[in-house]
Amino acid sequence: MTQVRKLWPLLTATHRYDKSISTWQRGHGVMVEAPILAYLIETANGRILYDVGCDHAKIADPVARARWYDPAVFGFGAPQMADEQRVPQHLARLGLTPADVDVIFIGHLHFDHVGGLNDLRRCGCGAEIHLQHDEWEAGSSGQDPAVFSDELLDDAGSPLQWRLQRGEYSVVPGVQAVATPGHSAGHMSMWIELPTGAPVLLCGDAADLQENLDDEIAPGTLWQGREQQAIESIRKLKALAAQTGARLWPNHDMAFYRSLPTFPQACA
Repeated sequence: MTQVRKLWPLLTATHRYDKSISTWQRGHGVMVEAPILAYLIETANGRILYDVGCDHAKIADPVARARWYDPAVFGFGAPQMADEQRVPQHLARLGLTPADVDVIFIGHLHFDHVGGLNDLRRCGCGAEIHLQHDEWEAGSSGQDPAVFSDELLDDAGSPLQWRLQRGEYSVVPGVQAVATPGHSAGHMSMWIELPTGAPVLLCGDAADLQENLDDEIAPGTLWQGREQQAIESIRKLKALAAQTGARLWPNHDMAFYRSLPTFPQACA
C-alpha cells in the first residue's frame, strides 16, 4: 500500500534555449522556454524532494553568473530564477521549513537539478541525499560541463554526504527509483503511486519534452554520446507506464507543466 499522500511540482526557474538541447539533432534554431522543476512528495513516513533546482546565488550575482554560465559553454545564458522560486521559499508557502524534508533524491548531477542543495542545508535541511554511484563517478570526473564542481561540495569544501545507491530500489512504499541512463551516466526517474487516481512517472531529463516520449527522440545532451541507451530508457518509461497505468511527466515541457495544478495546489 502506498505511503504517498500528496505531490507538488515546484517551479524553481525557467530557461530559454535552443530546442536541440532537448531533442537530439532536431529543432536547431527553434527557441523554447523550459521550466526547471523540483517535486515535493509528502508521505506517511516523511517528505521527499526529487531534485532541488539551480543555485540561486550563481544567477543573482553578476560575477558568479559570468563565471559559471560562461557564454563559451552556455550560449543561451543563465536560467531566470527569482528569490521566491528557491525551494526554501516554496516550502515556506506550505508552512514547512527545509528541516521538514527527510530525503533528497537527486535524479542526476546537472546544475539545474542539484544546485539548490547547499541553499537547503544553510536553511537547516539535514536530509539524506540519495544519488546513484554511477552518477557520482561520472559527475565527479570533470568530464560533464553541465556539472558544476562546487555543487558536489558543502560550504566548507568537503564532499556532500551522499547516500550512494546502485540500481533501482523502493525509497518508501509507493515511491520507486527507476534507472533511466543516457542523458547522464546514472540518471534516475521516479514512479509515484498517489493515494487516488493513476500513478505518476517523473521522467526527469530522460524525457525533457512530450516529443521525446511520442517520437522516442533522445535528449539533446547525452553522456558520452549514448543515444541508443537514452532511447532504451524512454522505451522503458513508456513500457512501465503502460504496465502500471502511470501518467508520464516530461521534465522541461512548459505546455505540460501549465496543465498541472497551480502551486500551492497538490496532486493527490
